[in-house]
Amino acid sequence: MLAAGDQFSRIMIYIKEFLSFNSFWDVLRAVIDVAIMTFLFYKIIVAIKDSRAFQLIKGILLLIIVSLLAILLRLTTVSFVIKAFMNVLPVLIVIMFQPELRRWLENIGKSNFRSIFTGQKSAHNEKIDAMLNEVANAVTAMSRERVGALIVFERSTNLGEVIRTGTVIDANVSAQLLRLIFVPNTPLHDGAVIIRDDKVHAAACYLPLSANNSLDKDLGTRHRAGIGVTENSDCVVTIVSEETGYISFARNGELQRDISREKLVQLLKEALYEKDKARKE
Repeated sequence: MLAAGDQFSRIMIYIKEFLSFNSFWDVLRAVIDVAIMTFLFYKIIVAIKDSRAFQLIKGILLLIIVSLLAILLRLTTVSFVIKAFMNVLPVLIVIMFQPELRRWLENIGKSNFRSIFTGQKSAHNEKIDAMLNEVANAVTAMSRERVGALIVFERSTNLGEVIRTGTVIDANVSAQLLRLIFVPNTPLHDGAVIIRDDKVHAAACYLPLSANNSLDKDLGTRHRAGIGVTENSDCVVTIVSEETGYISFARNGELQRDISREKLVQLLKEALYEKDKARKE
């Protein structure tokens, strides 16, 4: 009977002969090869998961399954038609997926070496930057027009109870939409907008007022509500004063008043990037 060491050596020899591994470098090349293909498949899936290409891929997979069944059942006509279709499938894929392929290649070209592998800046952070630019445009316009606004950015603490007091919208953030919501005397203008995961999730939401008696007496209900919700959660809030047009920022029960557009974007970026960093950790 062979010793355990001899059995292990024999198994390794069988594996090496089966996989044609003759040296350590052969193993390393195989690992690198599999890792690269896995990474490419992952990036492709991430790139197309929210596009129409994902639906097309499901259709192609269904055709492949039908083709296999036709071969097993010896359905010659069906097999012939599907084989003819498969012959031109590579060309059809390039034509159908042209917008997605172009966008993906453009993103690679605009990204640095690190972002190609992490996808951080070219994907989610760019999405946050675009969203904040829309918010800043809306807030600046409403400040100039003296239109009151209250915008809450959900972070780690779920604001489900607050959202239930309003109307769910679930729309992409745009300056036009935010300005439309806060037009005086419209159904959704009274209350707060909740932004969750880069989207306007709900509007006309009622917030708890701050219980801090040391706040300035000239602060109105909108500012006290913005401060109050940050006392009970880790969200951050942007407020536009209807009386003065001042832009304010609330976090952790504290308020910064009369800030510029650039300062607002800076504070929001710091808070929202911290949220993503905390989630990854």
